[in-house]
Formats: sequence, C-alpha cells, structure tokens
Amino acid sequence: RPRGGAGNLQKVHCHPNSASGNSRWPCPHFRAYTDLLLHDMGDGLADGRPDFQATGRDWRTQPLWGIGLSETVSGSNHFLHDGRARSITEAILWHGGEAEGAKEKFRKMGKAEREAMLRFLGWI
Repeated sequence: RPRGGAGNLQKVHCHPNSASGNSRWPCPHFRAYTDLLLHDMGDGLADGRPDFQATGRDWRTQPLWGIGLSETVSGSNHFLHDGRARSITEAILWHGGEAEGAKEKFRKMGKAEREAMLRFLGWI
C-alpha cells in the first residue's frame, strides 16, 4: 500500500476516506472516497444542463475507489463526467467552484508529496 497520499486526501471534504452502511445496506464500513453529494464544480466543468436539484454547475462526487483500475476496466484513462481529462492530475486541475481550494492545495504540493498522492489514488 503506498504511503503518504492518504493523509492529504483525507483533508479533502468531498472525497472522505470512509462511509458507513445503513438499514437498507448493512455494510458497517467501506472506503469509497466520496460523500455522494452534489457540489458546485465551477464554470470550467459546468455543462449548463440542470437536472432535478443539480444546477448546470453541480456534480455528484464520484467515488475514487477503483480509479486506479480505470484503464483495465474501460480501456482508457479518461476522467471527469465527459472524459476530457486524460490523467488524474489533469482531472484534479479541472476542479473549480467548491473544489478550488483542494485543487490549489494539490497544485502547491511538493513533487514528492504530489507523486505519493497519485500513487495512492492509483492503488485505491
């Protein structure tokens, strides 16, 4: 298991490292790295198409669990809702709105710290 990346990811509120089941799904604890909530992701990711309670700038936080298997499962490394990002780094850098602060933390990380986070993301 890669070390170093998980600590930084846990500081990001949209992708918490764990969740608990409920009465309909009695799984006591799992690590999906998501809050499954809608978040304003800014103009860069907006599609301008509202859907139910989501505005054209809102997206449900995608689980990061399994993101390292993307190429194995789908045959490509295309990330975000429309596949515009060709790497995890690029996907992070597309974040805006409520995620602007998290993007800036990632951008300002030292090389070793950023590489440790990317290794961790590839592992989960």
